[in-house]
Amino acid sequence: MSKRLTRPIAIMAVIAIASLVFIGAGAYSAPSGKPSYLNGTYEGSAPSHGGELSVVVTVKKGKIADVVIRATDSAGISDAAIVKLPAAIIKAQAIEVDAIAGATETSEAIKAAVADALAGATLYPVDKTIKTDVVVIGGGNAGLAAAVEASLAGAKVILVEKMPFLGGNSIRAGGAYNAVDPARQIPQGIEDSIEKHYQQTFEGGDKKADPALVKTFVEGAPEGITWLESLGMKFQPNVFTVLGALWPRSHAAVEPVGTGFINTLSRTAESNGVRIMLETTADQILREDGRVTGIVVVDASGKRIRINAKRGVVLATGGFAANKEMRQEYDPLITPNLGTTNHPGALGEGIVMAKKIGAALVGMEYIQMLPLGNPETGALNGWVGFNVEDFIYINKGGKRFVSEAERRDVMTQALIKQKDQFMFIVCDAHSMPTPQTKNSFNETAEELVKKGTAFSADSIEELAAKIGVDPAAFRATIDDYNRGIDSGVDSFGKKLLGSKIDKAPFYASPRVPTVHHTMGGVRIDTLARAIDEAGDVIPGLYAAGEVTGGIHGGNRLGGNAIADTIVFGRIAGKSVAAKK
Repeated sequence: MSKRLTRPIAIMAVIAIASLVFIGAGAYSAPSGKPSYLNGTYEGSAPSHGGELSVVVTVKKGKIADVVIRATDSAGISDAAIVKLPAAIIKAQAIEVDAIAGATETSEAIKAAVADALAGATLYPVDKTIKTDVVVIGGGNAGLAAAVEASLAGAKVILVEKMPFLGGNSIRAGGAYNAVDPARQIPQGIEDSIEKHYQQTFEGGDKKADPALVKTFVEGAPEGITWLESLGMKFQPNVFTVLGALWPRSHAAVEPVGTGFINTLSRTAESNGVRIMLETTADQILREDGRVTGIVVVDASGKRIRINAKRGVVLATGGFAANKEMRQEYDPLITPNLGTTNHPGALGEGIVMAKKIGAALVGMEYIQMLPLGNPETGALNGWVGFNVEDFIYINKGGKRFVSEAERRDVMTQALIKQKDQFMFIVCDAHSMPTPQTKNSFNETAEELVKKGTAFSADSIEELAAKIGVDPAAFRATIDDYNRGIDSGVDSFGKKLLGSKIDKAPFYASPRVPTVHHTMGGVRIDTLARAIDEAGDVIPGLYAAGEVTGGIHGGNRLGGNAIADTIVFGRIAGKSVAAKK
């Protein structure tokens, strides 16, 4: 059932909903009825006896008009199938035709190759068709930012979201937004520059990102802050260093976690007339005669709806960190037992849909883990501490094992080598000065201790007893860390040093590795246009956010994801709206 958003999201309601198990909004039975096809020329391939067999299929007026086979099988054996099967497929307007006697293997390969060619071109009957200028798939930061910018440019916009609420991963994240910001940084004595942000992002991703995309990102991040503030969003006056950010340029919203972003953007989208359809699952991106012209969605009642988009489609469906099979396909070392910080709908369907219509994928093997997972759920909530400068990690032996200001992949790999892949984050009252002090997830230390997800004590020795580590080793670790604060030289090379850990109460929270972010996805250019395997722009298709690849390279810096969603979401919205 299509739904129009009628008011801003209530913070606590969304946080509650975001913790629910995804039960398949928009689930439906397989399409029925005879399909038609989208006009155009499509290539496909399949393995055959003599190697790879490829075909070119031409569709005209919604019907299969021609099938040309590039055969690799031995001459003579497969001739009958090559001659007869295309005609049979054209006559039946279907792939389900009988194999040619004596050439069964080649026949099956031809049918498989034709099916591959038509994977993104098959259009099953729909229950109704609606029209708009722009359709956006996904209701997180990137999708909402694109919808807002497109609507501000005068485009008629529909946004579809498969979940029963807006927000995606954006609303579950800690909300840290990296941007160079002299107005906030200089009063704090922080030196920064666009060049430094570029260098740290590019080198922090092992120089595997697209330099042009990184440049666009770091230059657009400060503008994104200004733009959000112009829409009414409020940020805290001081910047900080979120875990894995490498530098103090992380901004926190006044509203907790990611709600400030989603509330601001959804409120603006509604006031601009954006139609928001919740519990509506995108099933197919439509590409006809080379151009993306719309999508097919399935609503909560199971009805198939075709949405024609005159100016184009923005893909903002997020990544695939919650899809264990897809994770293992691209990185077999990511074992299925690992949890994820992501919402349960982060399954990568947008990447699959884009690939079906010819979009190139980049960096799919780059999957980021964090050392901050809740041992029970894999989620990020439930840990004490705020600034990287003010906490340390200890293993079950009570000892540090890595710099807490390192890259996320370095810290996680170090944790994996510890006993039971288990650690504690340790901080003190400098980081959590009162029971009312909240972490990045709107949780107070008092609440965390009461829930049992954190421990507190008035001395290091008492805390050691509560968490089951050797008190002498733990005391030695704390003393060594505090000496490093005094000297400015940390024994693990930590460069971002804040307060000593010497003020009661002392806190510890248990953590394990968890899957956090998928850096790979649809290849885009600096205008957020989707790129195909040949390196050409796919007309009418734009993408932004975690569904894309090429921005973060092999490792994403903490605080860069939220900024990425806003920067490229805005670019996608402007680009699609400009297409007449």
